[in-house]
Amino acid sequence: MGSTVIDIPDGEGVVPGSKEKKKKVGDICCQFPIDLFFKEMKSNKHMTRKVIHSIKVGVALVFVSLLYLLDPLYKQVGENAMWAIMTVVVVFEFFAGATLSKGINRGIGTVLGGGLGCLAAIFAQAVGGVGKAIIVGITVFIFGAAATYTRQVPNVKKKFDYGAMIFILTFSLVVVSGLRAEQVLEIARDRLSTIAMGFAICLFISLLVFPIWASDELHDSLVARFEDLAVSLEGFSKEYFENVNEKEKSSFNFSSKCKSVLHSKTKDESLVNFASWEPWHAKFGFCYPWGIYLKLGEDLRDLAITILSLKGCLKSPTQPSESNTCRQPVKEPCEAIVASLAWTLRELGESIKKMKKCGSEDTILPKLKTVRQELSQIPGPSTFGTNNLERTDGLGLATFVYSMVEMVEKMEELAKHVEQLGQRGGFS
Repeated sequence: MGSTVIDIPDGEGVVPGSKEKKKKVGDICCQFPIDLFFKEMKSNKHMTRKVIHSIKVGVALVFVSLLYLLDPLYKQVGENAMWAIMTVVVVFEFFAGATLSKGINRGIGTVLGGGLGCLAAIFAQAVGGVGKAIIVGITVFIFGAAATYTRQVPNVKKKFDYGAMIFILTFSLVVVSGLRAEQVLEIARDRLSTIAMGFAICLFISLLVFPIWASDELHDSLVARFEDLAVSLEGFSKEYFENVNEKEKSSFNFSSKCKSVLHSKTKDESLVNFASWEPWHAKFGFCYPWGIYLKLGEDLRDLAITILSLKGCLKSPTQPSESNTCRQPVKEPCEAIVASLAWTLRELGESIKKMKKCGSEDTILPKLKTVRQELSQIPGPSTFGTNNLERTDGLGLATFVYSMVEMVEKMEELAKHVEQLGQRGGFS
């Protein structure tokens, strides 16, 4: 019995009539996907973290399922074990800070909702009769409406929206249950204990087993944006002052990197929120100034907008044409200015990455001041000639110079915020 075989090229191409390497179908089906998977795991850090998170959730579900599987535990918690499983499924998030945030919110919402619900149920039972239904309806309306309104307050919605929703759910379930007061208290206690078990399992696995920190993600993504903007500036300089073909343009496409920076606001806000919940770990202590990261993100987005506006100089009909010599006298000073701005961005990014003070007062700001002086020395539109074409070309270059001046001002603001982060964040 022979094995089924298929032709596999050896990498150099297969010549008709030559001997070809043969591999079994079973070997290819089993080895190739596995090899490709592990190769992708090694090269893609984010995919590795996804796999780790998935395994952690699976392990947490196995642990919490023991409340059902082991008879001694099941006798203690009974059917309330399902609340522990629900807690793991709902609370366990990708980042440790997100898990901690949802767990604490769920705990606070359950305790407050259950406590107030029990009090309302006891009061309704004491009234009895028709008054019982009236009391239940009034309390559900008042607390439900008040909690829903609270969820719309921006500061509350940002951090405690999930807790307010759990409060409404728990309070309504407890009040409307219609059970006797003693049973309500007992059920609330049992459910709270199983929810606490589920949260404890989530917390233990999320924080202690290969933790994925939102603070690290925020820190690394912010540093990467400094490099992206520096590369974008250098790419624009090459495209503006040099004759490059379409293939070279695509290799340093500065607009795509700027657009990725522009779309980072929502991600930043989420990561800052999660990072503020995380405990002291590694280089980030308690009360770390995460709010400054939002300021830095805004500064970088402003810079990205300015760099994208430079793209208009490339497409504008008023830009200097390749046939005239309008760009040549200012090519070297402009390229030097762009190099200085790119160096400044990298220096600020490196300062945040290594958590070392950049000394903006001593190095960065004087450098930017020098760049501003160099920009002021670039010839204006009136120096490029007297005819309309030369004046128009000069105005195109003046637009570019004005954008660079605006960029210097924004970098000065960015340097001040980086310095502020170093002081409040305890940079060395």
